[in-house]
Amino acid sequence: MANELNLDRDLLQKEYRLQTDQIEGAFVPNTYSLPRGITEKMAMKILLSESSSQMKNFSIKIFGTYNEKKWLHFVTIASIIQKESATIEEMPLVSSVIYNRIKKDMKLQMDGTLNYGQYSHVRVTSKMIKEDRSMYNTYLHSGIPEAPVCNVSFDAIKAAIFPAQTDYLYFVKSKNGTHTFSRNYSTHLANIKGATK
Repeated sequence: MANELNLDRDLLQKEYRLQTDQIEGAFVPNTYSLPRGITEKMAMKILLSESSSQMKNFSIKIFGTYNEKKWLHFVTIASIIQKESATIEEMPLVSSVIYNRIKKDMKLQMDGTLNYGQYSHVRVTSKMIKEDRSMYNTYLHSGIPEAPVCNVSFDAIKAAIFPAQTDYLYFVKSKNGTHTFSRNYSTHLANIKGATK
């Protein structure tokens, strides 16, 4: 956006921090029309206002009301789903794994939560899993992070609200790029072995 509209990236970031207390997940990924010559302050105001309006409308459509704290909870789960899913069709399945693990007091142990902020496009390594002490490390901390790890689609939010009814606890990326889901750890280990062959 800074490049397209000849805006100062640092000023945009500053305005974001001034206009919202959300670390991440405040924007709805979409196409927005902004006039050339717009200021950083006004650009951020429009994007945040439009995104907030879309989120509120979506919440009212589903729940009949909008509760900001409850909605942020779903957006945070949706951000993990967004990072972990290979396809839209997988999203409710990934969601079911998240809820099933939480229900069993298991740590989520999902690499996607470590792809936050400056690490958004960094490959997660075992070293990173051991050394990252942030709230985003679901190998270290139980439950979901306190904030989303990315901006999310409405498909991911729908999956967070309406998970598939499964007893899956594990998934691994298969050779074709999608995921194989399983209930048992032994099956999961066999699936990992099959994916690496």
